[in-house]
Amino acid sequence: MKNNKKIHSLQNIQKKFKTPRNPNVVRNKGLTKLEKLGLVVTEKVGTMGFFFIIFGWTALWLSWNIFAPPKYRFDPFPAFVLWLFISNVIQIHLMPLIMVGENVLAKHSELRAQHDYETDRKAEAEIETILLHLENQQKIILEILKKIENLGKNQTS
Repeated sequence: MKNNKKIHSLQNIQKKFKTPRNPNVVRNKGLTKLEKLGLVVTEKVGTMGFFFIIFGWTALWLSWNIFAPPKYRFDPFPAFVLWLFISNVIQIHLMPLIMVGENVLAKHSELRAQHDYETDRKAEAEIETILLHLENQQKIILEILKKIENLGKNQTS
């Protein structure tokens, strides 16, 4: 009994679906020094530790310039001009670096998605092949059982 579906061998599957490249290695090889800098800044700035540093610095700065003796205040309430200037300079410089880092992370995400897709296609082909082999084995086992039953009937008659 022949099956209409073509049964692939493991070698055929391995030839058709090459092992995908590791997306982490691909990403790390292709990064320029500036992209690495953007990635490091993105990873460090996007932490709670950095948030607490900025929050603490802001709270200390504003508290000092509100509650310290007037002669020691260097950025008077309510304008806080120096604090606003420094904060804006930090933001202006961090924003492009964070965007560069986000772009690098987005490329890495696309590489991982492609790797997952290729792996899933290969796994699907392997599973299909296994299922076809199991179907063929089941057919052969049923044929053997029928022959054994026929032999049993022929011997009793």
